[in-house]
Amino acid sequence: MKKYLEGSWAIAQAAKLCKPGVISAYPITPQTHIVEHLAKFVADGEINAQSINVESEHSAASVVLGSEATGVRSFTATSSQGLLLMGEVVFNIAGMRLPIMMVCANRAVSAPINIWNDQQDSISLRDSGWIQFYAENNQEAIDLIIAGYKIGENPKIMLPVMVCVDGFILTHGMETVDMPDAKTVDKFLPPYNPPFKLDINNPLSFGLLGDPTVYTETRYALHKTLEDVIKEVGRVGAEFKSSFGRDSVCLVEGYKLEDAQIALVAMGSVCGTIKDVIDAEREKGAKVGLLKIVTYRPFPGEAIKKALKNIPYIGVIDKDISLGSAGALYTELSAAFNATDKKISGFVAGLGGRDITIDTIKGIIESTKKEVNPCKFVDLKPELLWEEFKVT
Repeated sequence: MKKYLEGSWAIAQAAKLCKPGVISAYPITPQTHIVEHLAKFVADGEINAQSINVESEHSAASVVLGSEATGVRSFTATSSQGLLLMGEVVFNIAGMRLPIMMVCANRAVSAPINIWNDQQDSISLRDSGWIQFYAENNQEAIDLIIAGYKIGENPKIMLPVMVCVDGFILTHGMETVDMPDAKTVDKFLPPYNPPFKLDINNPLSFGLLGDPTVYTETRYALHKTLEDVIKEVGRVGAEFKSSFGRDSVCLVEGYKLEDAQIALVAMGSVCGTIKDVIDAEREKGAKVGLLKIVTYRPFPGEAIKKALKNIPYIGVIDKDISLGSAGALYTELSAAFNATDKKISGFVAGLGGRDITIDTIKGIIESTKKEVNPCKFVDLKPELLWEEFKVT
């Protein structure tokens, strides 16, 4: 059913369709609307679940860890400092193989305090063992939540899933979405039935001490399972398309790459603006395309190489920075190509919510053609650079 909804409302509706039994989150801008809507659904009896109020994000993550360990499908959401406060528990959730769903409303990390969008928060937790998806729009956010539960809850996978949506741009933006009906979702996503859970009639322990004789094998198991997720995304994506008619559940998505000589690579909402620029530039004869990364963890290196194999110039746009190195997406994409003859440049843009405009993207395209730079900050304001404030 087509509906015109605020992003947070659409995300909450999608979570409700998946029938979590426990919902726990702590309010933090710009995630707050999501959990507000879910709490109202519970209070109004629209969903048979417990909405558990807590005093911090660390506690919210701990609550859903406990509920998922007892065999109850669970949901949480957070942003920025809240995700970092969850960090200890986020690693525990993956290590205990608990397929929780989290929506991260991406927001810049302090200091200085900033409530606007970039992707530094989720990128900082990329090595925790969670599957990570990045949505371009709210329709993709809906689809990735529903499909994400199915991927994570596969008994051969059993990993948590983080669906990342750009804060304010998506969470507070109004958009027409196709909201699936409950019967179709129920058919696609069966009730949660984990192979192992805490049960007084069949006692088990989770998260015990792993000394040096066993710890390496736990990391290896997580790593190998994430490799298996690559195929699982393809399998579930095909099933999702059959059920709902959309191709949104995938590893990567190409846009006008067939004859492109220049490809931009990005993830999240900026991809919509990039597509508009590509359309305008192609009318002028420019052969430029986009590769959108939907699945960032596991990193789809082979799919990226296949999509970009015939394109000599590649510009990677990161809304994050691995300080002292480069953007995270640029670093991993460059490693995937392993010193080929391609000219790959990295651009850091949109930090703290600074607009990535049409002119910004045009400038990135021109720079990609002219020079190779692993970490170029775009749209810098020289008058605000640190050198101007140094004490002499």
